[in-house]
Amino acid sequence: MTVNVGHLQNLSIRIDSGMFVRKPSGSVRFLLPISKQQKLPPVVSAFQQPLRLSNRCRTISVGASCYRENISGLALETENFHPFDKDLLLKNKSQEVQPHLNGKCIYLVGMMGSGKTTIGKILAKELSYAFSDSDTLVEQEVGGTSVAEIFKLYGEDFFRDKETEVLRKLSSMHGFVISTGGGIVVRPINWKYMQNGISIWLDVPLEALAKRIAAVGTDSRPLLHNESGNGYTKAFRRLSILLEERGDAYTNANVKVCLGSLAAKLGLSDVCNLTPADIALEALVQIQHFVEQEDGYCTS
Repeated sequence: MTVNVGHLQNLSIRIDSGMFVRKPSGSVRFLLPISKQQKLPPVVSAFQQPLRLSNRCRTISVGASCYRENISGLALETENFHPFDKDLLLKNKSQEVQPHLNGKCIYLVGMMGSGKTTIGKILAKELSYAFSDSDTLVEQEVGGTSVAEIFKLYGEDFFRDKETEVLRKLSSMHGFVISTGGGIVVRPINWKYMQNGISIWLDVPLEALAKRIAAVGTDSRPLLHNESGNGYTKAFRRLSILLEERGDAYTNANVKVCLGSLAAKLGLSDVCNLTPADIALEALVQIQHFVEQEDGYCTS
């Protein structure tokens, strides 16, 4: 367990488990003296970093209060352990990121079933943006006809043309998070429109994608209709072909959120154990890195 104690100037003191004793009440007492130069305010914050136990990762937070004894020692009295508030983390990170966006739209790209709509709605809420789905907008353009029916009645080329038209209109707007169709990346003109904003690739392992799609059914996925086998087999086979066709195009995105890497970082053995909040938070972190790099480039 580690505890970070900071003051208003962002001083950070790392406290390892050997520096404190746990009390029967569930609180801890910090034993290491702090130098007089490291002045602290009356209130500090503390939390426990992820701790791996028996191949599981458990993250908890602790509330903390402190007092000073002639500025030579510090005691932390913590409250009972409780689950860390991911909503608060999302809120804080979005507040850090939002001023750097200047209203730029955010485009989520990725394979079918990668969670673009779910993550997009979370990002829109946290950033106080509007949310839009390019497939839904295409359906509205064609009188409410579903994507599956559009493919059946008019063909894929017709759908792609409408998709590009919708994207062109969105590219002139501000303050939108946009969930795009899985194949929107195949046309270079679409990347030209998305360059007006920030594009995020949700990179999900094929096995996880196939499981998700099989669980909800393939009826709404026109590109899977001609495949044989059970839901998982159909999805996996077709997704493998599509990823081979589109993989290079996805790398054009400004930001990549790799769920496999994220799961490993959080100590999870399966990306299916990631929550939407986990993924949205990582997306905000990567957006922040990108805009900070852009700002640095522009000011250099």
